[in-house]
Amino acid sequence: MLIPEQRAALLRVARESIQAATRELPYAPKSDDPALRQPGAAFVTLTKHGELRGCIGMVEAREPLIECVAKMARAAALEDYRFPPVRQSEVAELSIDISVLTPAQRVTEIGEIEIGRHGLIIQDGPCRGLLLPQVATEWGWNCEQFLDQCCLKAGVPKGRWREGAEIYCFAAEVFGEEDKLT
Repeated sequence: MLIPEQRAALLRVARESIQAATRELPYAPKSDDPALRQPGAAFVTLTKHGELRGCIGMVEAREPLIECVAKMARAAALEDYRFPPVRQSEVAELSIDISVLTPAQRVTEIGEIEIGRHGLIIQDGPCRGLLLPQVATEWGWNCEQFLDQCCLKAGVPKGRWREGAEIYCFAAEVFGEEDKLT
């Protein structure tokens, strides 16, 4: 678990990274905090007036968490294929959420999946889809609906999770600028 100061630092890094990216400037986050320098995996979600504006992340911890957040914030702003790149004039209107992920674990029984606690990854050959834990609660899905929607995100038919697709779950520490960081 991150303490409030670490959460605030990651949110600041995400916003600074987006500001630099929309100005086409380089950005390298700095921190002396050992927890933020540990390898970490994270997703950065951008919303504008309550609507999704970008979401990209890294599932595996390959670099320091602070660097992962900076890179994913930039990518969410500029590289999410579902949206045009964020313009500099939009940055002030964005709200940022960060999901820091635990390592994914293979699911052998769907009863292991806890709605609101676990995110999902469905893998079927080269097709892969991921949904963060908060998505199921935001949409009011039960476990089977969550699995079906993750299949659709992977580009495979609903129900494929019953027929051989691999299922993985992970937990996430989710926080955002709208949260009270105390």
